[in-house]
Amino acid sequence: MKLKFWKMSGAGNDFVCLDNRRKTLRLSRRQVAHLCHRQFGVGADGLLVLEPAKSRGSDFRMRYYNADGGEAEMCGNGARCFARYAQKMSRIRRGQITFDTGAGRVGAEFFGEEVRVELTEPRDADLNRNVPTQAGWTTVHSLNTGVPHAVVFVETVEASDVVKLGAELRYHVHFQPKGTNVNFVQVLGPGKLRIRTYERGVEGETLACGTGVAAAALIAAEVHGFKSPVSLKVQGGDVLKVYFRREAKAFKEVKLHGPADFVYQGEIDV
Repeated sequence: MKLKFWKMSGAGNDFVCLDNRRKTLRLSRRQVAHLCHRQFGVGADGLLVLEPAKSRGSDFRMRYYNADGGEAEMCGNGARCFARYAQKMSRIRRGQITFDTGAGRVGAEFFGEEVRVELTEPRDADLNRNVPTQAGWTTVHSLNTGVPHAVVFVETVEASDVVKLGAELRYHVHFQPKGTNVNFVQVLGPGKLRIRTYERGVEGETLACGTGVAAAALIAAEVHGFKSPVSLKVQGGDVLKVYFRREAKAFKEVKLHGPADFVYQGEIDV
């Protein structure tokens, strides 16, 4: 089977994008993993699939698959890339769209080549949890911003063993049975963070993670008193911004803003 695809990048977080609005495409987990494989496929952190909306009031449905072929509920940078991809393929010219995801409905606004998506409401906050690791007791904060995230504040992210400690926490008994993504976060100043992320499903460090950026910003608001917006420099070098509104103890209108770029288009046999 020959597939036409677009390759996209959201701050270095890269994706293969497929159009399945006719609902004729059925990919196995092995085929998805092959598409995302960096030596034998297109190469990507994940796969985005454009489908018809599932619920009334939405324009489209976004399905997201990790590089290992498993389907996940949500991807923040993926949602921003998906919005531009859906806009391009459908030729919609208005300034915003909405689409269904496994984590709920997401809204997107267009600012030229940048996209701002409103994420689903965060849940399952757990702060200041001391977790035993091979490096000793580690203070971990966790929050679900569409998918589960752990956040560890460090003095400098460059000195952090993202792969080793990230993998340990990703599979830690505290986060079972589904595991978690792990973010190492350095405070640069008021409202400014530096972040590196170990992603579940990729099983390694990625250049950016949108839901991880959102989780880090919101936890920084709780732990360090940050106000909206929060700027976060990701491993790929770009700066993403997270906007939010506090309502009592809850976060509302959480929005992720940053670049969503088309890299190239092509065809591949699967």
